[in-house]
Amino acid sequence: MSDPLLVPDAGGLYCRAGDFWIDPLRPVPRSVITHAHADHARSGAAEVFTAREGLPVLTHRIGEPDDLIGLDYGQGVDLGETRMTLFPAGHILGSATVRIESEQGTWGVSGDFKRATDPTCAPFQAYPCDVWVSECTFGLPVYRWPSPEEVVAEIMDWWADCRAQERPAVLFCYALGKAQRVLAELARAGVEEAIWLHGAMIPLTECYRNQGIALPPTRPATEAEKGEKFRGQLVLAPPSAAGSPWMRRFPKHSAGFVSGWMRIRGNRRRRGYDRGFVMSDHADWPDLVRTCADMQANKVITIHGNGESLVRHLGDQGLEAESWNLRQTLRPNDAGSDSA
Repeated sequence: MSDPLLVPDAGGLYCRAGDFWIDPLRPVPRSVITHAHADHARSGAAEVFTAREGLPVLTHRIGEPDDLIGLDYGQGVDLGETRMTLFPAGHILGSATVRIESEQGTWGVSGDFKRATDPTCAPFQAYPCDVWVSECTFGLPVYRWPSPEEVVAEIMDWWADCRAQERPAVLFCYALGKAQRVLAELARAGVEEAIWLHGAMIPLTECYRNQGIALPPTRPATEAEKGEKFRGQLVLAPPSAAGSPWMRRFPKHSAGFVSGWMRIRGNRRRRGYDRGFVMSDHADWPDLVRTCADMQANKVITIHGNGESLVRHLGDQGLEAESWNLRQTLRPNDAGSDSA
């Protein structure tokens, strides 16, 4: 392969042979959006390709572009001199990886992905490619996830403790993907009690429910009767709600946070949470390494995180690897994922 099939530019990750950008950073004529999180999905593209399963959450987030094309997983489409196909990424509902085939070879682009089981989305699907462009949000060996069942049991025990103490159990988690995964895992654990939600989570949760995903009953916290103290009840809220006036309705609450960042105990203490629960919608270190092997790539390029450790590890295994920084044009607070 002479010229690379994909190159980083001011718009993001550009495919010259197909004349499209993947998860563009600014308005572009044609884009492929891997999923609806804000650090990957932005409005402004005239023509947008995305996975059909993700259309409800994507249009809720960015509106409806002039030309929006929903593709089934595995359905290829010709773009310029390339064949582009989306495959399940296992990240959130409708998330996809992008396979690009051309005379220059075959590249795979992850967007974000995970390999852990998740009742709210299709599981990750590997395929052979010459170059694998991999997210690396948790690209350090310390990041290793416990099983979802173990984490849900910890959440249930914490909730039971809050109930015994007659305290509200306020569980912070990202509004798209993580909140719905937590709800679905609670449903699988047999929870039938209604759970209170922050308003930012309600329309997104309904998108999931409308696609037939089993969730417990939910209620908007703002619709509670006057004087409700939420004693012993579970409340889900986005991290942005912490410390806001919205929290005044939950006196003497216990605060928990669900995130891969909770793998480092100091993060919980610095952020002021009583409990940290380690569940991520991204691949951990073992699955980052495993996926590089499963994709059968001759070269790996890391994006979306600190990929230097993974690059060194793969190099020690005899595999060509390098890191690209696609976020240099963004402010630091915009550069991170809203799904960890």
